[in-house]
Amino acid sequence: MEQLLTYLARALVDQPDQVSLRISDAEGARLFELKVAPEDVGKVIGRDGRTVNALRTLLNAAAQKAGQKVRLEILDDRRNAAGAPGAAPPPAAPDASR
Repeated sequence: MEQLLTYLARALVDQPDQVSLRISDAEGARLFELKVAPEDVGKVIGRDGRTVNALRTLLNAAAQKAGQKVRLEILDDRRNAAGAPGAAPPPAAPDASR
């Protein structure tokens, strides 16, 4: 399953050398955390999440055949960058005094 997911992710992105996969056990299932370059996150997720849902379907089919349960999450460093030093501040709330 790890090889299948890594192979598919590398085929989807522009920077295949930045694809990494972390596997852990969580809540009675194996958790696959896929990390790609920040500019490739959209390619892995796809329009309306169609690509990531297809990856989840394939992964679940392979896991079911092996008698396992799995979850796939895409790690997005862009969300973490908002709180990082030097990052743009969040937009200001509208002024309610008017």
